[in-house]
Amino acid sequence: MNIPVVDLSDFTSGDESKKKVFVEQLGKAFEEVGFVAVKNHGIPDEFIGTLYKNVQQFFALPLDKKNKYEVPGLAGQRGYTSFGKEHAKGSDAPDLKEFFQYGQIVEDLDPARKEYPENVQVQELPDFNSVFYGAFRAFEKSGKSLLQAIAIYLGLNEHYFDTQIHNGNSILRAIHYPPIVREPKSAIRAEQHEDINLITLLVGASADGLQILTKKGDWVPVTSLPEQIVVNVGDMLQRLTNNKLRSTTHRVVNPPRELWHTSRFSIPFFLHPRSDMSLACLDSCVDSNHEKAYPDVTAGEYLDERLREIGLKK
Repeated sequence: MNIPVVDLSDFTSGDESKKKVFVEQLGKAFEEVGFVAVKNHGIPDEFIGTLYKNVQQFFALPLDKKNKYEVPGLAGQRGYTSFGKEHAKGSDAPDLKEFFQYGQIVEDLDPARKEYPENVQVQELPDFNSVFYGAFRAFEKSGKSLLQAIAIYLGLNEHYFDTQIHNGNSILRAIHYPPIVREPKSAIRAEQHEDINLITLLVGASADGLQILTKKGDWVPVTSLPEQIVVNVGDMLQRLTNNKLRSTTHRVVNPPRELWHTSRFSIPFFLHPRSDMSLACLDSCVDSNHEKAYPDVTAGEYLDERLREIGLKK
């Protein structure tokens, strides 16, 4: 399935007519599909290549070296999480992956600083942390523009989300799906799920495998071309918009048998707001035909609930 493609430079160019078209294209794609491919997203290909190189080098480290970066009590929100720790909501089967998470760096006097643990510093790879920092900031910038377009589409002030995501609890996650060494119990590497956050920005993947569930109930592979990032709606945005923008169910499936010996790498950026943001359904998204579907909750409360449901928090 070739998902809809939009050009972020149309939104940022200063041309009001192009901006208006972009807003409609993005909003329609999120209403009808839930995923969109974005080109001219502002993250250079060379930088993405460097990011993937560092990720692959990290996961190639011996297990005892990776394990020293797993920090108990952080629910996987910083550093390394070893193989099989996370599962999808409603599933007991562990996902066949290990991952590393890098989070928000508060560089002003914002009191949000005390909410976030320090990022884990990887000693074996001298460029690892600086590359992750650069990637985090680049994703934040692109995500901010996309949320501005979403705000306009929803009839809100263009900058509605700006203060809500400033120093927000976003996460850059590097995922490694190791080679399959024995007959798997399931054809699924990562069970079907929806993302927790506002939007997810996914920069490439080293192999196919991502599938989305269409409104007709069919699983279809998602493909995007080089120089594009894939962006999808998360559960927080679904709640906020009272299901106007739907969080799309997706999964990662095993490769064909002849590729079992290969790894798959993936790097999503989960754009979260500040923990005190209200996810109460927007008044503009509630009417007699669309009754309020969710109780009021803050982003922090909702994240905590979901981390428990997926096994990262006790």
